[in-house]
Amino acid sequence: MKKILIIDDEIHIVELLKFNLENNGYKVDYSYDGFDGYLKINEFQPDLILLDWMLPNITGIDLLKKIRSDENLEQIPVIMLTAKNMEEDKLEGLQDGADDYITKPFSVKEVLARITSVLRRYKYTTSEKVEVLKADDIQINVNKHIVTKNGKEIELTLKEFQILKLLIENKGNVLTRSFLLDKIWGYDYYGETRTLDVHIRHLRKKIGDDDAKYIETIRGVGYKIK
Repeated sequence: MKKILIIDDEIHIVELLKFNLENNGYKVDYSYDGFDGYLKINEFQPDLILLDWMLPNITGIDLLKKIRSDENLEQIPVIMLTAKNMEEDKLEGLQDGADDYITKPFSVKEVLARITSVLRRYKYTTSEKVEVLKADDIQINVNKHIVTKNGKEIELTLKEFQILKLLIENKGNVLTRSFLLDKIWGYDYYGETRTLDVHIRHLRKKIGDDDAKYIETIRGVGYKIK
């Protein structure tokens, strides 16, 4: 039985989601504020989090950042569930590590479908074997989700890590934008390819790739690791 944690300060929304999730076979817990929600994550150990943006004590976006910077929690899928529907808000949520972004008001059927999609594509690293990927002086420890350049650790968001990992795994091959969006965000992602380009730009900055030494842009197609 998969466990879903709802962190939202609107009681009627929590009750609606809890009722429908439990009817669909999920085990559900909930919290009405960011601080208590953070404690519940460690206590409940959910398989997925539904996270509101506007929360008391700790905002949803700040809580998302805490989750993605915690090595014990960073692998938990997070779906933002919020009334903030501007494109820049959505981009901020996705860039900070959200796996999906649903705006209120929402359809319960859509929420259930998105949960199914995210859980289906999310894979935890369970192998005892240490998997290491390399591209020139950049190295990825897949098991520990650590990226280093010349031995110095680089902090990446989850999406940036996934993009770099996928590019290095396919070193020398061009990966189209649609392929990367499908693999990283899921086949039912409805956003623009600009989301990917923004992530690539941030990734390049973090790995010191201003001259495109590592990640090459293939105009009109996608990207590749040289």
